[in-house]
Order: sequence, then C-alpha cells, then structure tokens
Amino acid sequence: MKERERVSRRDAEKGNRVRLQKALASAGLASRRHAETYILDRRVSVNGVIVDRLGTLVDPDVDELRVDGELLTAPRRLTYVLLNKPRDAVTTAFDPEGRRTVIDLIELPGVRLFPVGRLDRYTTGALLLTDDGELAARLLHPRYKVEKRYVLRLRPPVPDTALEHMAAGTELEDGHLTQPCEVLRLPERHPGECSLEVRLREGHKRQVRLMAQACGLKLISLHRVAFAGLSTQGLAPGTWRRLRAGEVIMLRQLAQL
Repeated sequence: MKERERVSRRDAEKGNRVRLQKALASAGLASRRHAETYILDRRVSVNGVIVDRLGTLVDPDVDELRVDGELLTAPRRLTYVLLNKPRDAVTTAFDPEGRRTVIDLIELPGVRLFPVGRLDRYTTGALLLTDDGELAARLLHPRYKVEKRYVLRLRPPVPDTALEHMAAGTELEDGHLTQPCEVLRLPERHPGECSLEVRLREGHKRQVRLMAQACGLKLISLHRVAFAGLSTQGLAPGTWRRLRAGEVIMLRQLAQL
C-alpha cells in the first residue's frame, strides 16, 4: 500500500497532473477537505465520468471537470480579502435564518469567496476570505501554527492567577486542554474595565471565550486584532480590503507553498 502511495505521488509530480481534490480547491470551489466530500458524494465528473476516488489524478488544463454538472474552470486571478468582521455578522456563505453573513459585506460580483476559519456571531475582527482553497486549508491546519491575536475587554477583577492559568493551558468544559499561549495585560482604557491580549496558535471552536470562562473571567467583548500577521488596523468595522502582493507572499510562505 505504501509503495502504491509513493508511485501515485511520483505520478502527480509529472506534467500538470494533480490530485482531483487539489484541482477543485485550486479552482476556488472550497477547501481541499470540502472538495473531498464533493468527490465522495459522487458530485464530481472528469471528462463525463463520475469520480468517487480521492487519489484520482487530473490535468486541470486538459481534463473537463464538472461539479453537479456545472463546468469548473480555474479562476484567472485568486482573490484575497481581509474583513474587519462586525458584531452580529455570521461567518458563513449562507444563513438559513436570513441573518447578515460576512459574504454579504463584500461586494465582488463573480467572485466566490469563503472564509478561512470562523469567528462566532459576537466576536469581531480580522477574518480572511479567499477562493484559494489550498492556502486556506494550510492556514487552518495545526501543523502550520498560524498565530491569532485577540483583545479581550473584561469586567474586573482580573487576578494575575487567572492570567497565569490561561497562559499555561486551560481545560475547557468539553475536556479540551488548550496549548500554552501568551497573555498580556493591557493598559486600562475605560473605567471599570480591564483588557488582555491573547496570542495563540490553535483554533478550537470558541476557544478564547471558553478560556476566559474557565478562568472565571467576565467577558464584555472579544476582538481578533490579527490573523496570520494580517491586522485590522485602519479598517473600520464592517469594511474590507484586498491583500497586498507582499501579504499574499507572506501567507504562502507561512503555509510553505
């Protein structure tokens, strides 16, 4: 079996042949993991033949790829957008309850973006959106240890013991033990409030909120000030901008692409 996998990898390196799920992700369909689901659900065809094997090799420049019968073509230019997500926007492309989504905030006709990771409805701040599925998958993978920075506004008291507990690793209510992280006490800006900056390199669901809760802290608001080195500085809530070329290069280096 291992020998077969080695042969498959060598084949994929020849010419423009790549694994089908990578071709789908590179075309902006979804992340590679979601692309695998499309294949296993028999929704993808190659040159008119339904394919349900993840190891299938294709040449995106030659083979005809279709998803649900719709011809898939690689975008000429990949799009990378940084959004300063406002409160009450949900991190999804479509919400069955009709709530405002992060996609609704970005006006780019003809571009099919998806968010890289999630921020819950009440968390604000840095959110990357792109149609580069390969990059998105790597930035979310624990292997690459992408840094996220959050500012927490809290009601006092905030004892040093709570900060030490949070920094050393916190057991959440679902049993997950967080990795050690950096916790900094920030200067007071508002009477009756305290602020912390938390820097971590993992992405457990609602992690920072649950960490604060586990340490007995009363959270007023949570804002992600930076994701993978991309900062919300200069971006008003609900506004966005395209990434600069140097920022895209930085992200691809971070993801070892």
